[in-house]
Amino acid sequence: MQLISNKEFGGERPLFASHDLHLDNVSILAGESAIKECSNIIATNCRFEGNYPFWHVHDFTIRNCYFAVGGRSALWYSDHLKMADTVVDAPKMFREMSDIEIENVEMNDADEVFWRCNRIRAKNLALHGGTYPFMFSNDIYVDGLESDSKYVFQYARNVEIHHAKITTKDAFWEVENVAIYDSELNGEYLGWHSRNLRLVNCHIAGEQPLCYAHGLVLENCTFDAACDRAFEYSVLDADIKGSITNIKNPMSGKIVADAIGSVTLDENIKAPADCIIQERGR
Repeated sequence: MQLISNKEFGGERPLFASHDLHLDNVSILAGESAIKECSNIIATNCRFEGNYPFWHVHDFTIRNCYFAVGGRSALWYSDHLKMADTVVDAPKMFREMSDIEIENVEMNDADEVFWRCNRIRAKNLALHGGTYPFMFSNDIYVDGLESDSKYVFQYARNVEIHHAKITTKDAFWEVENVAIYDSELNGEYLGWHSRNLRLVNCHIAGEQPLCYAHGLVLENCTFDAACDRAFEYSVLDADIKGSITNIKNPMSGKIVADAIGSVTLDENIKAPADCIIQERGR
């Protein structure tokens, strides 16, 4: 493997179609597609300022690096990436990719990141700002996530999340086969139109959560007092610890809570309209 260290590259495609390179303390300056159509690349202690540096790259490692705002859309159409200890200030990262492993990564403009990606494993990931992270992505495992981005995990499939704090709006819409453990989910309209969404030991805050959901499971979850009109038109099995303020028109299944503030069942409830709703011990 060839080592290139303490260098600067700019312009268009300076390292195009390179293979078996270790870039250390290298700066990619203004320009486009610096490391395009490459394979077996290691980048350590590098700075990326130009657009689209890693497109159509196979089998690469990025460690202790920085992507400046100008390094937008940096990782597209690539596979088998390992990224660690890296800060990203650029938007639109990770598109049409597969086999991604990331650890200790902070993304400060998480606009449209992880779109249409497959097989993502992330540990200690921070997402700030932006909209629609993880949209249309599949086979995702995350342990340690802090996110204040809007509309996270829309249309995602086969997702497992542990130890997350997500503050958002309209999260987990149209998802399928998603399990979330030991996490805090803050935001309006959580999990609408989801299929097979499972929440375990989670705290939920925000208005109108978990409506139009099918195959919804809650185990040992708690709800903020502001959570009203929960579970409208949902089919679910919910075990709620503590109290829930209001339940509205669930379609079917069972809801058990320590205390229930009120239940709304009106003429708009959908068949079969046979959901069992009860306070524990009664």
